[in-house]
Amino acid sequence: MKIVLFSLNATRVHTNLAIRCLSESLKTHGFDEVVLIERTEKDNRNDTLAALRRENADLYGFSTYIWNVEAHLKLAENLKKLLPTAKVLFGGPEVSYHNEAWLDAHPFIDHLIRGEGEDAIVTLCQSQNPPRILDGGVYQGFLTAPVPYHSDADYHGNILYYESSRGCPYACAYCLSSLHTTPRVRAKSAEDTLRDLSYFENFGALRIIKFVDRTFNFDKKRAMTIWEALLSPAYTKNYHFEVCASLLDDESLALLKRFPKGKIQLEIGVQSTNPEVLAAIHRRDDTKEVLKNLETLMSFGNMHIHADLIAGLPGEDYASFARSFDNLYGKCDMLQLGFLKLLHGSPLMAEKEQYGYVTTAEPPYEVLANNTLSFDEINRLHHIEAVLERFSNSGRFSRAMKVLTRERSPFSLFEALADYLPNPNLISQREAYAALLSFEKDAERIIPLKSALALDFLLNEQGHLPPALGFYPIALSREEKHSFAENHPYAFLPATECYEIPGMGRIFVDRKNKILYHD
Repeated sequence: MKIVLFSLNATRVHTNLAIRCLSESLKTHGFDEVVLIERTEKDNRNDTLAALRRENADLYGFSTYIWNVEAHLKLAENLKKLLPTAKVLFGGPEVSYHNEAWLDAHPFIDHLIRGEGEDAIVTLCQSQNPPRILDGGVYQGFLTAPVPYHSDADYHGNILYYESSRGCPYACAYCLSSLHTTPRVRAKSAEDTLRDLSYFENFGALRIIKFVDRTFNFDKKRAMTIWEALLSPAYTKNYHFEVCASLLDDESLALLKRFPKGKIQLEIGVQSTNPEVLAAIHRRDDTKEVLKNLETLMSFGNMHIHADLIAGLPGEDYASFARSFDNLYGKCDMLQLGFLKLLHGSPLMAEKEQYGYVTTAEPPYEVLANNTLSFDEINRLHHIEAVLERFSNSGRFSRAMKVLTRERSPFSLFEALADYLPNPNLISQREAYAALLSFEKDAERIIPLKSALALDFLLNEQGHLPPALGFYPIALSREEKHSFAENHPYAFLPATECYEIPGMGRIFVDRKNKILYHD
């Protein structure tokens, strides 16, 4: 029996972990002819269809999410026309809460797996007359399953997705993880997790191991054991964890402070700092503790901190969201402004009428309005997100943003920037520096803003400084060059430029290595 497992990924650097787990389970049960195919939405649709048809498989499994379900349905329908005897299987979060009526509406789909699929797909392939819908239930083999990667060829780019646990201890109303019952979390032991991480040291191209665990530090002792071990130079990768900030106590923070710069990064879902909004989504975070711990983590300066807010949560109006934004801005390296999506099967989807939710008819079912946030306000937040991404989350204007947010509400700044630059992505990177300078009207900020923009440009971009900034390189004498070389022997002299910057005096910038030196 030949089986193809397929998914459209968001980008080329993403790897679909699910189809690899299914493949491992199938091969363990004697199904050796399993082919994995991955493409992206940007790939030519006919080429993708041709790749699927070329395999002429007996079964095609589609790993389906909100971002790829529509494309998957179109591909599957056309594939069925080309290969009418092949069986088509859909599974994944986006279809796990559908029923027979959904299959009737899509007659080209033969089978549906709901929930975890490792056991269910084996049952399907072993059965002579399998049911149309198979409930995966809880995969009993997860805790002892080997990692579904065997070489550098098994993942894309330099990022590998790894799960050391399934489930979540929390029950946020917008999340499908809230539906997990007993046990709410199944986690590999610290020892088994570290064994897996040691195995990944064999992969030379691998740079980042991204844990897909919903809440890595749900068990403090287990998390501490793993983090303590990762301090060893034997573990050489960068490790990404999604953590609950309110669970980080003094002992956890002290351990995280010991990591060398760049070895770990943390993702923290704050979602809102309004206690009433958090209560409405059944989230139990202590906002004050979360913000305090974020400030502490940022003070370490040794890791990248990514924090999330969600616009459109029940009970959060525009003013409340602005306060959440201001509370969080500056306490993380990247502030992600996301928009609520009402997922099939989530508790919040069942309560949509109560909160007056209006969503897009097509996936990802993003909120257009509710009874506390109008469509115009949500649209305005989308414009704010665009300038936030361009000027803050890109990291290329970090010094300038510190000047611009000084003694000013960060939200009001990005709100004004969104009005000034309604289409920020239509201007070039070089024009963006001049645009920020022309945006600022406060005379007291102009001089420090020019200096900050100049440093941001010199350390992030190529070419001469934009004329609007008014700085030009200083020609150095032979003696000055010799003196600088003696004081800074590791600087790359051909790419080093000298400038006179107000408030900083004479500075040297090695633009090749992006290093700033003071005179």
